[in-house]
Amino acid sequence: MSKPDAPQDPRPAGDPQRLWSVDEHLADVLATVRPLEPIELQLLDAQGCVLVEDVTVPVALPPFDNSSMDGYAVRTADVQGASEEFPAVLTVIGDVAAGSGELPTVGPGQAARIMTGAPLPPGAEAVVPVEWTDGGTGGGAASGMTPASESPEGAEGEVRVHRAAEARAHVRSRGSDVQAGDLALAAGTVLGPPQIALLAAIGRGTVRVRPRPRVVVMSTGSELVQPGEALTAGTIYDSNSFALAAAARDAGAIAYRVGAVADDADTLRSTIEDQLIRADLLVTTGGVSVGAYDVVKEALTDLSTGEEGVDGAGIDFRKLAMQPGKPQGFGTIGPDHTPLLALPGNPVSSYVSFELFVRPAIRALMGLPASEVSRPSVRAVLEADKAIGSPAGRRQFLRGKYDAQSGTVSPVGGSGSHLIAALAHADSLMVVPEDVTSVEPGSELEVVLLG
Repeated sequence: MSKPDAPQDPRPAGDPQRLWSVDEHLADVLATVRPLEPIELQLLDAQGCVLVEDVTVPVALPPFDNSSMDGYAVRTADVQGASEEFPAVLTVIGDVAAGSGELPTVGPGQAARIMTGAPLPPGAEAVVPVEWTDGGTGGGAASGMTPASESPEGAEGEVRVHRAAEARAHVRSRGSDVQAGDLALAAGTVLGPPQIALLAAIGRGTVRVRPRPRVVVMSTGSELVQPGEALTAGTIYDSNSFALAAAARDAGAIAYRVGAVADDADTLRSTIEDQLIRADLLVTTGGVSVGAYDVVKEALTDLSTGEEGVDGAGIDFRKLAMQPGKPQGFGTIGPDHTPLLALPGNPVSSYVSFELFVRPAIRALMGLPASEVSRPSVRAVLEADKAIGSPAGRRQFLRGKYDAQSGTVSPVGGSGSHLIAALAHADSLMVVPEDVTSVEPGSELEVVLLG
């Protein structure tokens, strides 16, 4: 890598021409975000949420000894030495199904038909699978049991057992999963399907969590047309709001996508006001640069200076020492000081900005620790035909394809901030530091993993 002297920026923090570093901007964003207040939710509503309390096991799992097979509950002495040539012949005294209450007692020379999950009856010491028996038919090895509704007499008569069984064979012991008093889940756990299953298994109908953040995403630009509609001269499809809403869901949020807002500051202010009621975080894309129609900056600057619109606004627009994504805005708006992040409008710029700043904000709202708010990164060796150039003083984020097996990363597409197709085929971002202007093939880079 080629490294020039790191530039120094003597301009004060309030100077609009000051270039802020990526790390400074992220720190400021996270400083404005506080985890959402905990609430009690039904189990399925809590999926994807972060647990705020330790959950202990009130009852052992399983709560009783039960069968892991369909077969016969027996005493081990009665089947000792059993074989196909000399089977053990036992009297069947009844059925034991899952959910059975009163259980028959298995005495010497007896067996009970038992189903998977059914409690082990008194006197029984093991379970022999039905495939080890004749199934009570008097013939050869059985492949299964006749349904009780079709053959109620199958619960009586005799069964021939062709193999011996040791004590506790095919028996799931009480508490073999978890014991009463054990820690089931620790505070800070994100509740996925396996965790929901465990909570249900120990009898929890509700759980105390931080809710999934509600994120409202809106694009700006009079040139934007919704997918499915016809394009006219000078228009393009709105991809940013779809990309960012999907990214918000991927980060763990509940996302609301607002159709593109025209380049009119009053319309934008009104739309933001309408959306505040359902937003824990607002994300806009487009209109934050220095053009004559950059209405996000115009509208939110008015709010920041206390003019008409949403009370309590405080939005800071700044330039970052990064590529893509130099223009950024963030702050809080409305009476509840709802966080707002204003991202640039170029598709790659907006997506990279989301990954660097919005995703961590969402994860912080969820209550996750600082170590888990950003995407994981690894070190990888650049595999490319030629060196990669990077502007001095800017941290560059390039789309890449990471190969975990070889520990290499390859560029995908060019560096243009409009190249959506390349973004769709990338699974990582290659990070070129501010003080590096050229990265040679074979050099090691930091790689942010997107998948």
